[in-house]
Amino acid sequence: MDSLVKEKAIIESPVEEKPASLVSSSSAPVPPAPVIDPLAEKRLVKKLDWILLPLFTSIYVCNFIDRTSIGNAKVAGLENDLGMHGAQLNVALTIFYIFYVIADIPSNLMLKQFGSIWLAFLVIGFGLVSLFSAFLHNNAGLIASRVFLGLTEGGTLAGLIYVMSRYYRKHELVLRVGIFFGIGPSIAGAFGGLLASGLLKLQDMGSVKTWRKVFLVEGLITTIFGLVLLFIVPEDPSKSKILNEEERKLAMQRIDAEQIIKSQGQKEKTTLKLVLRSFNLMTTSCTLCFVLLNMSFQGLSLFLPSVIRSLGTYSTIEVQLRTVPPYLASAAWVIVNAYISQRLRLRFLPLLYNVLIVVVGYTISVTSHNSQARYAACFLMIMGGSVGGPMLVTWATDNAAPDTMRAVVTAAVPGIGAFGAVMAVWTYAPGDAPDYRKGNLANLSCCSAIVVIVSLTALYVRWENKKRERGERDDRVEGKTEDELRNLGYKHPQFRYQI
Repeated sequence: MDSLVKEKAIIESPVEEKPASLVSSSSAPVPPAPVIDPLAEKRLVKKLDWILLPLFTSIYVCNFIDRTSIGNAKVAGLENDLGMHGAQLNVALTIFYIFYVIADIPSNLMLKQFGSIWLAFLVIGFGLVSLFSAFLHNNAGLIASRVFLGLTEGGTLAGLIYVMSRYYRKHELVLRVGIFFGIGPSIAGAFGGLLASGLLKLQDMGSVKTWRKVFLVEGLITTIFGLVLLFIVPEDPSKSKILNEEERKLAMQRIDAEQIIKSQGQKEKTTLKLVLRSFNLMTTSCTLCFVLLNMSFQGLSLFLPSVIRSLGTYSTIEVQLRTVPPYLASAAWVIVNAYISQRLRLRFLPLLYNVLIVVVGYTISVTSHNSQARYAACFLMIMGGSVGGPMLVTWATDNAAPDTMRAVVTAAVPGIGAFGAVMAVWTYAPGDAPDYRKGNLANLSCCSAIVVIVSLTALYVRWENKKRERGERDDRVEGKTEDELRNLGYKHPQFRYQI
């Protein structure tokens, strides 16, 4: 463990100059990298934080509310009104995640091609789907709406992370992703529940009654916000209107400083070869861990209310209110750990000890029948699980190069990882309530597997970095053209993996 922690000093230190053969096959001299003014850089990062973080958090909150509003609609009688029975609602939820996964990578490649305006179209898209869901009349209509919701929501989280990776350096990204990824669901959960309860108390609007009011108003708010985004969403740093000319120049220098082969911020051509290369060991490892962790985290939405009901006799509203404290604690815990990860310049360590916290929580939930202990275990599971998501996405993104691979990886990890939510829908079977022992045992096994996978991945990264330091990957640049060198990305011998 100590040797892995020491590795951060090597990974984050500036890359030493290599012989010309390692940089380019051309005899043309390589211009020296421009010196970046640290004070100007600090001012730029502060400005980006004040603009991007509130905006991206708002987008993710809208995304999360529109995705989960079906839960509030269910409580308000959606299944009865649409004539649904048995597992039909579970089928609808599963279909949403299938199309969510299908859309993720193509959506990010479209974002790379057309710019940040694509994010605005996505927000308008899932806002309209939510709005028109207020006029559903049968199960077939609900299925169709979940298909289109999955297609429009699928690329949102991935797109936000990809755009952020174009503005922030590697060591800066983890804290920013942690903030909007960690705070967004907590705000959405609290605000979405309050908004839904308030809307249900309002007078009916013609044929729009009960749960239909939730879809109509939430969808309308999101659609209007999406239309506003058409004019305010930040473009690529090279042409961003939120920055002046000097700031744009500095932003591009920061991008170049993170690259082995300087490209002045220009994006390489998207090719199938680069897309397929994105699914390397690092991406596969983080994606698998995300699937397993997501299965655990999504299942808690079923397990937590049952634990709270066992504490006493509570109404439905009182049960929902008592689910808030663990999520509020997790929001603060995510930010704390994102800050720790940024300061240590390590990803695997906060990820590892937080998954171990989840393991402890599930161990308590499986072995104890004490209601207070099980409620405390939910705090551990939610807090530890909340850190894992943003940490896995950031770890994979840190090690993704060139830009096409970054676009694919930021989509693949949370996108394919959404299959964990599908598994959770079926793992926590109603017949296993209220203890959900089988589901908790499955998640305990999954989280234990994550501990092993993360440890092995960190050891592999350390091993690979050592080989590059010894020059054992230098043959990869022999006889390569400038474009081929640029497209090497993470395979370039001067590239160092982030642990």
